[in-house]
Amino acid sequence: MNFEQLGLNAALQGAAKHAGFTQATPIQVQAIPHVLQGDDVLATAQTGSGKTAAYALPLLQRVIAKSPANRRLARVLILVPTRELATQVGDVLRSLASSLPQDIKLSVVFGGVSINPQMMALRGGTDVVVATPGRLLDLVDHNALHLDGVEHLVLDEADRLLDLGFSQELQRVLALLPTQRQSLLFSATFEPAVQTLAQTLLRHPVRVDVQATSQDLPKIAQRAIRVDEKNRTALLRHLLKTNPWPRVLVFVATRYACEHVANKLYRAGVFATALHGEMSQGARQSVLNEFKEERWEVLVTTDLAARGIDIAHLPAVINFDLPRSATDYTHRMGRTARAGEQGDAVSFVTAAGLAHWELIQKRQSLALPLEVIPGFEPTEVAAPLPTRTDGTGGIKGKRPSKKDKLRAAAAQQKPQP
Repeated sequence: MNFEQLGLNAALQGAAKHAGFTQATPIQVQAIPHVLQGDDVLATAQTGSGKTAAYALPLLQRVIAKSPANRRLARVLILVPTRELATQVGDVLRSLASSLPQDIKLSVVFGGVSINPQMMALRGGTDVVVATPGRLLDLVDHNALHLDGVEHLVLDEADRLLDLGFSQELQRVLALLPTQRQSLLFSATFEPAVQTLAQTLLRHPVRVDVQATSQDLPKIAQRAIRVDEKNRTALLRHLLKTNPWPRVLVFVATRYACEHVANKLYRAGVFATALHGEMSQGARQSVLNEFKEERWEVLVTTDLAARGIDIAHLPAVINFDLPRSATDYTHRMGRTARAGEQGDAVSFVTAAGLAHWELIQKRQSLALPLEVIPGFEPTEVAAPLPTRTDGTGGIKGKRPSKKDKLRAAAAQQKPQP
């Protein structure tokens, strides 16, 4: 379906074409008409499905259709969890806005860099703000930005913004917004608990849930390799040597592991570098740009790079450490096989991670065989799970309830005849 059929005006149709959007994707087909109508939307679609344009195009149309009375009061606020995603969303909006006849002022703000240039850029106001919650609140505290004119709120990667890590900051932001507004929540995944919380933020929301068909599903070859923990770096080097991957994204659990694995690979002759949240924003952006330009073979990163980052032509991702959840597994995989390409997703499974891997498989409806690579045969054995000695086997439902315990205590105190 083309964008004219979705209700976009000629200027936005031209902007979409100029930005490389030739045909609307399923999420755009379903979401754009509702956003144009002013509905609240709760939208889910796979990574790489065009979610950013699904809200950016209709919101830009609503902005240019109404001349602002006070530009200092931003009309569109887009909240994102990471600096990298803020930059990427900002790039999409700039690309679209550059083809419009009206001047749209866009501000992209995030922490990790000096606040002063961002405050200077906000002088005279703005139309659209893309922000991470913490830096947004800093700018409000400095009186550089006012949020009481926001008409449209977007939570991009909403499931992460609604979790406990951002809840306090998000509540502070929401308290500064008008109660009468349009709210849009977009993400690749929504846990049931997050969906319940999202309903409290939305007014009679339209639910848009785009399930990928077999033709739409990313062409990702998933593998799981059983390996001892101490041999993972050697196995990683072996895979890099024996597979035709010009670039690989390697996920680890911690900042220390980022630096440790990247340094070991670099000393072994692999052009590898690290990316994690404790680096300065300038360093993070520089590393990411260099990786996109294929100046590094391997980028070792935490889940910082698991969401919202579009790396074109990335052939493989490797889970050096397993993700914490099945949701994170989905987001990590979504970095490869984008735009209809093929990709590989490899997970290292140690003895300690066997039970967690089984849980991920269950929630992902997977049944991947555990491969063993010759020369890397595992010898470590998983530690036995703790057992209970009360005869219940630790099974929920077999343990005595509080009432059962009270009855048993009463029976013991009851005098015998």
